[in-house]
Amino acid sequence: MRESAFETVVGALVVVVAAVFLWFALARGGEAATGSDQYELTARFNSVSGLARGSDVRIAGVKAGIVKAIDGDPERFEAVVTLSLDTKWVLPDDTDARVSTDGLLGGAYIALEPGGGMDTLPQDGKGVIQYTRGSVDLLTLFASFAAGGGGSDTPDEPAADPLVDDLEGVEP
Repeated sequence: MRESAFETVVGALVVVVAAVFLWFALARGGEAATGSDQYELTARFNSVSGLARGSDVRIAGVKAGIVKAIDGDPERFEAVVTLSLDTKWVLPDDTDARVSTDGLLGGAYIALEPGGGMDTLPQDGKGVIQYTRGSVDLLTLFASFAAGGGGSDTPDEPAADPLVDDLEGVEP
């Protein structure tokens, strides 16, 4: 009887800890970087592999917001990503957005690289990041190198480089 009561108490404790963890995860999951005022920007990518709603948006490695939504545009065959950023980040209109990963096994995030433009992206929810770079599929890249496609046209000769061909007739 004593073992049964102990097992019941331990089981109840496990359920309570799991419930607290679940509540904490759900409560913090939709929260932005600092919990302060936010604004939205939109960016279009050719590929957002590995990116998910709630993924980080980082500037210089610092969390500046989250990915609020990911939708597809069936007319342009692009992914449309809505970003939610802290209002303290005032970005130039030539800001670059790219999908990046935390190493080989890490999750994907959006890395923003502010440009040098004098105009800024609007913080009224209508701002669009024009310069984007999608994610690189690492498995396809590794498979290409494993199959011997490491960047040359044929295994025995280097890849053709149009710049080298153009410069062959130029004297130093």
